[in-house]
Amino acid sequence: MIVRAITGVFFVAAIVASFLKPTAMVFLFALVTGLSIWEFTGLVNDTKDVQVNRFIATVAGVYFFLAVAGFCSGVTPSGAVFIPYLLTIVYLFIIELYLKQPNPINDWAYTMLSQMYIALPFSPINVLAFNATPDGLIRFNSLLPLSVFIFLWLNDTGAYCTGSLLGKHRLFPRISPKKSWEGSIGGAVFVVIAAIAISQLTTDVIPAQISVSAIAAWIGLGLVVVVFGTWGDLVESLFKRTLGIKDSGNILPGHGGMLDRFDSSLMAFPAAVVYIYTLTIL
Repeated sequence: MIVRAITGVFFVAAIVASFLKPTAMVFLFALVTGLSIWEFTGLVNDTKDVQVNRFIATVAGVYFFLAVAGFCSGVTPSGAVFIPYLLTIVYLFIIELYLKQPNPINDWAYTMLSQMYIALPFSPINVLAFNATPDGLIRFNSLLPLSVFIFLWLNDTGAYCTGSLLGKHRLFPRISPKKSWEGSIGGAVFVVIAAIAISQLTTDVIPAQISVSAIAAWIGLGLVVVVFGTWGDLVESLFKRTLGIKDSGNILPGHGGMLDRFDSSLMAFPAAVVYIYTLTIL
């Protein structure tokens, strides 16, 4: 527990500190993207008839994250920045013609899954962090992406506390026997309280052109993060059960691997972006 607590403190501190400067945020989550893809490809390569090119898949995923960061921040405003990534994806398909692997479909599927499950979901952090102002400038919005992490952490804390005390009805016993409906509701209550507090303490964070009040927008964002964060946790649990492993890795003492720590965010960030943009067009 001591090791877990110390790791958790450094983990939270690193994420919070990274949002102080845009370059730090981009660097940290590019690193997280790379480590997560490397971890994922290593796990699937241990299964029968799967041989993913870990190096190229990892470099491709990191490049995609950086390309989205550059595009959203205005550093590389041209869509041409994505061409090298697209060429890499084409290469990963074509190379299977020459490798003579026993099951190239498996290789293709797991290679693309590393991009769809990790690289693509991490990239919306940049969409939330860099916002265009009415005068055409781009500002760094640290609170919006950071709030997603805050909601995820509070949801986990509230679900654990409430579930430990009141949990009786299993949420998804086939995949995660320890999760309960009571815990999920408790976590949601924690998040709603935090969302209300944030809405009262901040202004001009949620886009001004949304069709609902700021407090409703923040509560809605919190609940979206709760639902999709829980699904993200369950998706990773299903992944580990399928492979027959307990943790995705051991890079974080007491917490497991990168996927173990960021599983919820892999679903929460894309959902948060869709939610915010939906509010702006309604």
